[in-house]
Formats: sequence, C-alpha cells, structure tokens
Amino acid sequence: MDSLTEMECVACRPGAPAATDDEVERWQQEIPDWKLVTVRDIPRLRRVFRFSNFARALAFTNIVGELAEEEGHHPRITTEWGKVTVTIWTHAIKNLHRNDFILAAKIDAGLAASNLTE
Repeated sequence: MDSLTEMECVACRPGAPAATDDEVERWQQEIPDWKLVTVRDIPRLRRVFRFSNFARALAFTNIVGELAEEEGHHPRITTEWGKVTVTIWTHAIKNLHRNDFILAAKIDAGLAASNLTE
C-alpha cells in the first residue's frame, strides 16, 4: 500500500464519495498530529504548527501554499505570530476525502524538510 505522501490529489466533484470511517482511521495513523474537528456539521482535519517567530510562520505558510498549488487542493491557512493553523476539507462534498489526508501528509513532510522548527 502506498503512503499518503506517494499519492496525488485527484479532482473531486460534488457527489464524489467521502472517506469512510475505516479509511479515516487508517489514514489518520499516518498523520497523528492532525485532529478531526467538525465545523458547521462538516468534518475537517486541523493542525496547529508553532514557530519561534512570525518570519518562520510566514515561510511555512508559503510552503503550505506551494504544496496546495501542486496538489490542486487548497486548505484554510491562518498565519499569526509564531503559529500557523491549517484546516483541510473537501468543499465540493462538504466532507473528508482522500485528498485531505494526502495534503496533510505532504504538509507534514514539507515541515520536516524545511528546517523551520527549532
């Protein structure tokens, strides 16, 4: 089985199947720092990343933006002093999809490769 970082996001249209409970459980094992949250009855993945200053937080925001563009899947990103909150869900289906887990895993890998954490 391929890891999430080896997969690519695919175009998702209304009516596409949401991730099953079994898939969510299996995929979340690869992204343990991401929390499942529900906002306005829509499940989402959320992770708060902490940095020593605003410049590092902003640099990480740019990494997330580049990964999102590469995957064609765009999260909500909130950048603050020393903190970046990333929230991912699939707008087209108002639910979680495999794409959300793929992007989360790639964001984690981007952080690991960035040297932005101390």
